[in-house]
Amino acid sequence: MTESRIRALALCVFHHNGKILVNQFHDPDQQQMLFRPLGGGIDFGEHSAQAIVREVQEELGLSINHLSLIGTLESLFVYDGKPGHEIVQVYDARFEDPSVYQRTHLDAQESDGARFIACWHDSSRFTAQTPLVPAGLGEMLKQAGLLD
Repeated sequence: MTESRIRALALCVFHHNGKILVNQFHDPDQQQMLFRPLGGGIDFGEHSAQAIVREVQEELGLSINHLSLIGTLESLFVYDGKPGHEIVQVYDARFEDPSVYQRTHLDAQESDGARFIACWHDSSRFTAQTPLVPAGLGEMLKQAGLLD
């Protein structure tokens, strides 16, 4: 039996020309496409900002700067039929290499070796059927002026 626990998570919103960089993934239980900014779990003894730098380096092999905390969300959700609970630190940052912003997508890799593609999308892509997660993130980004 798996123990229920709250997961500490850090996500980073990279934005450019009204678009943000997101990973697209599928919830097989709900048959729904979801979008989430890059990031991941915060390791014990690691500050959330350090987690972002590490996660982006691991997933994309890229360096970032100008890291700034936007806010915190508490996310209660069900994914693949299993309940989840996360406390999410949401950051804004910039890629050190400005050419990254000219790419339509970025090849990435999870820590378990699973490959994914991160793409730039504007707010029109995020709907009730294809939401930006965690819940409340879209509104947070609009209030911060990072998403239309």
